Amino acid sequence: MTHRSRPRASALATVAALALVAAVLPTTTATAASDPDDFVMGGDLGMIREVESLGGTFSRDGVAGDPIDIMGDAGMNLARLRLWVDPYTVTGEPYGGGTNDLTTTIATAQRAQAAGMDILLDFHLSDWWADPGTQTVPKAWRGLTYPQLVSTVRAYTEDVIDAMRAAGVVPDMVQMGNEIPAGILWDHGRVGNGVADFTQLAGLLKAGIAGVDAALHAGEDVEVVLHLDHGGDNALYRWWFDAITAQGVPFDIIGLSYYPFWHGTMGQLAVNLNDISSRYGKDVLIVETAYGWTLGDGDGLGNSFYTAEAAAGGYPATVAGQTAFLRDLRDIVRAVPDSRGRGLIWWEPGWLPVAGANWGTEAGKADNDDPGVLSNPWDNQTLFDWAGEALATLDVFGETPPSSLAVNGGFEQDGYTNTPTGWGVWSPGGAHADAVFTQDPAVVGSLKLTFWKSTPYTASVYQTLSGLPSGLYRVSAWTLNSGGQTSAYLYAKNSGVPERQSDLPVSAGDWKRVSLEVPVTNGTLEFGFYTEAAGGTWLNIDDVRVERIG
Repeated sequence: MTHRSRPRASALATVAALALVAAVLPTTTATAASDPDDFVMGGDLGMIREVESLGGTFSRDGVAGDPIDIMGDAGMNLARLRLWVDPYTVTGEPYGGGTNDLTTTIATAQRAQAAGMDILLDFHLSDWWADPGTQTVPKAWRGLTYPQLVSTVRAYTEDVIDAMRAAGVVPDMVQMGNEIPAGILWDHGRVGNGVADFTQLAGLLKAGIAGVDAALHAGEDVEVVLHLDHGGDNALYRWWFDAITAQGVPFDIIGLSYYPFWHGTMGQLAVNLNDISSRYGKDVLIVETAYGWTLGDGDGLGNSFYTAEAAAGGYPATVAGQTAFLRDLRDIVRAVPDSRGRGLIWWEPGWLPVAGANWGTEAGKADNDDPGVLSNPWDNQTLFDWAGEALATLDVFGETPPSSLAVNGGFEQDGYTNTPTGWGVWSPGGAHADAVFTQDPAVVGSLKLTFWKSTPYTASVYQTLSGLPSGLYRVSAWTLNSGGQTSAYLYAKNSGVPERQSDLPVSAGDWKRVSLEVPVTNGTLEFGFYTEAAGGTWLNIDDVRVERIG
């Protein structure tokens, strides 16, 4: 198997002497946005065929069409497809939830490929849903000894890749297991809850990967993803991947599930992505995410996303809120150092609330002792409304993300300094210039900007951009804040409209993204951070961005 690899991030620069001189800088001319790249903006399409078979229809801008073509035309460039071993009862009744057997998976892969998408094949290694709480051995494999199971897994994955090749859809990536912090194929490959020995889990993963490898022909390249949930939990990822790498399991990409209402804040996610990509020298990919576009319930049978989830997620349950979440998540992944952020995948964008398109059937629940509801719990986190019309959020998949116009917004250019390149530093008469300095660690990259002094201080840092086309701009940054200041805020002014400010939230341990939007009518924009602070209070600033959004 040919695995892609990239070099590890370089070590932090050695500490430089702190300069104590305030800088006043000339204005900066704005530059153009960057070209698009191969960043993954994908979708999990496991329910599409079932929704269609039960009468679901799809459209975009009022024009009916094939849902996979609609998503591909909008810019979706990868299809994630789950594969179950035998999702039927012994008498042939389907389990539902897409009934994702090999025939169904291949048919959907062919459609996705025809729509210009790459394929990520998700081996659940189970007959039905596999997740952190359910890793059930397939019916046909029960009763096997561990060595027999290892051989069976290897033969199975090889046979699947051979079958997909015969159908013209060799996947570009494979996941070996789905959300596997507790292992796979219980109890043979279970870890956690007192089980610290990863030997058998590693043996099963190696067997599945070896089967994929054995099936590949010359010139074929399939990347291997290992996937956990709780994307904001750095301790979980260090524990699991330290153990799995010690066992020598070969893989290329760390896959994460990230739902902000279940899996931590955006700041916690960003810290985790940056850490694990560097610690293990691997690319990172959000293989599952979603957010609600309404608090309504399309089938009237309950949803996974409601008022508590919207409050925890931090975005309104509207199409605009869903769109903002997607853009912010995209930007976090794109900001992972050394271009190791590979992209993101929206889970079940087309799971419309049509009758019968449920989490599962009675037969599936009975056969698998599964508590899953006989409903669609996802109909308000799709990228289509309940009539199948594409939401505006779908347009984000084809966007070229705007380049940030801020100079040295990550404070990485100079090492340790009081005068970061691109920024002016102000304090009354220069008396508190030493209250502003760069240091580590950061939420993005190696360095951040810090405001701190043991005695009371007043200071600001700022930039002025010129040559800006008239329009609407967003100024944003990651921040930490000890609290205790008289004032601490992000501001934007001198743009032809009155000054706008956004207070920096008090959060000493969890990075928060702050932003404000400001019209520019005169070609210029000054933006920066200002504080009047008691001695010993502090602010951290990182990844400052200025983007034209309208």
